[in-house]
Amino acid sequence: MSYLGVGVGVSPGNAAVSHKTDSRVADRRVRVAELVLRCLISAFGLIACVLVATDTQIKEIFSIQKKAKFTDMKALVFLVTANGIVAAYSLVQALRCVVSMVRGNALFSKPLAWVIFSGDQVMAYVMVAAVGAAAQSAVFAKLGQTELQWMKICNMYDKFCNQVGEGIASAVLVSLSTVVISCISAFNLFRLYGSNKAKSSATW
Repeated sequence: MSYLGVGVGVSPGNAAVSHKTDSRVADRRVRVAELVLRCLISAFGLIACVLVATDTQIKEIFSIQKKAKFTDMKALVFLVTANGIVAAYSLVQALRCVVSMVRGNALFSKPLAWVIFSGDQVMAYVMVAAVGAAAQSAVFAKLGQTELQWMKICNMYDKFCNQVGEGIASAVLVSLSTVVISCISAFNLFRLYGSNKAKSSATW
């Protein structure tokens, strides 16, 4: 009874088209998420740089004026430098994402994917290290260290410490975003090898 077979089942051609459409939709979502994250990294990285680099406060101690600025702490200098580099790098990568979306390129070439993956990994490690160093210095400035006779700097420079804290908070968001971005770039890289395996198995 041949009429039972009419309309039942899916042809290989339709299955391939459906799989390709789903892959394109998933790829577009990944690229949109990557673009948003890179824009956020650039924005918050710039905010962190401005907040910390422009932060100053003058206090008069025994008729002597002392000015607190971010260059007094090497950890804050590292934080500003790291955020500036990561913000500029993310801006370049965001422009690349826009060009890729306009052109409709679904996948990268392997050399380009390796370069992006390596760059994202370096940026993530740098930001985590910078935030860790700045947070440790901030704790010492806030709480002091009685064993080493380090006084609580924030008791005198409260405005300076508050603005530095806001900058560190922005840097924390940047560091978390760079970690997520490094995972996305790893996904974009290793799925190239997965697609090659799928093509080779299909030929067999």
